[in-house]
Amino acid sequence: MHTDPASTATAVLAHVGGPANVTSATHCMTRLRLSLADPGAADGAGLRAVPGVLGVVEDGDAWQVVLGPGVVEAVTAEVRARAVRQAPSETALEEGLRRRAATPFRTALRRVANVFVPLIPALIGCGILAGVNGVLQNAGWLPGLTPALTTVASAFMALLAVFVGYHTAQEFGGTPVLGAAVAAVVVYPGVAKVTAFGVHLAPGQGGVLGALAAAFLATRVERFCRGRVPDALDVLLTPAVTVLVPGLVTLYGLMYTAGAVATAIGTAANRLLATTGAPAGLLLGGLFLPLVVLGLHQALIPVHATLIQQQGYTVLLPLLSMAGAGQVGAALAVYLRLRHHTSLRTTIRSALPAGLLGIGEPLVYGVSLPLGRPFLTACAGGAAGGAFIGSFAMLGTKVGATAIGPSGWALFPLLSGNRGPAVTVAIYAGGLLTGYLVGFLTTYLALSRRAPDQGVPPEEPAPQPDPGQQPTRLPGDL
Repeated sequence: MHTDPASTATAVLAHVGGPANVTSATHCMTRLRLSLADPGAADGAGLRAVPGVLGVVEDGDAWQVVLGPGVVEAVTAEVRARAVRQAPSETALEEGLRRRAATPFRTALRRVANVFVPLIPALIGCGILAGVNGVLQNAGWLPGLTPALTTVASAFMALLAVFVGYHTAQEFGGTPVLGAAVAAVVVYPGVAKVTAFGVHLAPGQGGVLGALAAAFLATRVERFCRGRVPDALDVLLTPAVTVLVPGLVTLYGLMYTAGAVATAIGTAANRLLATTGAPAGLLLGGLFLPLVVLGLHQALIPVHATLIQQQGYTVLLPLLSMAGAGQVGAALAVYLRLRHHTSLRTTIRSALPAGLLGIGEPLVYGVSLPLGRPFLTACAGGAAGGAFIGSFAMLGTKVGATAIGPSGWALFPLLSGNRGPAVTVAIYAGGLLTGYLVGFLTTYLALSRRAPDQGVPPEEPAPQPDPGQQPTRLPGDL
């Protein structure tokens, strides 16, 4: 079904309190992310009913409207054109967010996630090119083209720290280009001539973690200077001090420290899967849906980025993607068992294709979470799929993803590993099938037990029995 961006944006704004209530509008791969001045003025139920809206996540001031890939960019542009120009000043917005933030921890996670979300399209594009290039190289095809593909696919990753620095400064209130300038120190080849803690530094040491820390420090230094340097000298001294002080701290402290942390992350991930792959996969796959609901999954984004930059792929994402497989299996079981809940079945039919492609929010917030038990059985499916992939990791076969963002079937073009593409794809597919099957069976069995209603809206009256017959009850009624 074609979605008109202009009409969708108009309807979204009408249900979030109008254009004046929107203080910022951004997007990731599938979600329109809105900051609202007054969350109480928004109508979540009405927003969910807007054609083209797949789901809504409410988190205080931050509302996320799931629209799907492709559509979200056009709708975001329309929302910005109508709303963002009417937004209050950035200072007033920051003060409002600080007053209404649920917890400092969740706010910090959200802001760190905002640094990496704009980078996901480039990570996906370069990851797909790297995968295609790997197939061509392994098959010996087009040898004249593969060096060019290697360059195109690798250039962004080589300068990833610079982009992280730019967006870090932008997110935390600094000048983006100054954040990028400081972060560029991390990847500059000349750092090999610098000695810190008795050893020579290496270009790229510290990776995205070092760039994140360096750019954040640059924003603090810049803000310190802005309030103290005379206006006549501000244009000269503030940029120079902002680059110099954090740059030296990066060279003589942050790169070494962040490099040690990044190495520890890579070593821990490899050792975790090599020694306890199946149990680790079970926990990661089983707990990821609750983390998503709580918003704590954002803490994993820098970890994924670090592993991709360090090893070429993240071994954690395929395990976590199994949570979506369990969700799909659970939704299919609900569809079969609750035959008289027409609205619920309609939601499943419309959301299932997106769920297969790794966009699970409509199924989570529209089906399994309101029902209760299917959410738990979906977690069981994710745990089984994660254990399946983790068991192969214990045998020495790694399955990784070259980019973050996609999951489900959409992750197939981004898969990578140490045993070749065919083995990697086969193991990941086996994990998906395991998640589907276990999620379906556990949910189907759970819904077979008679239990009180756990939140299914009684949108349709129960069929009336014929006179003289005993009333019947659906075996799947919750």
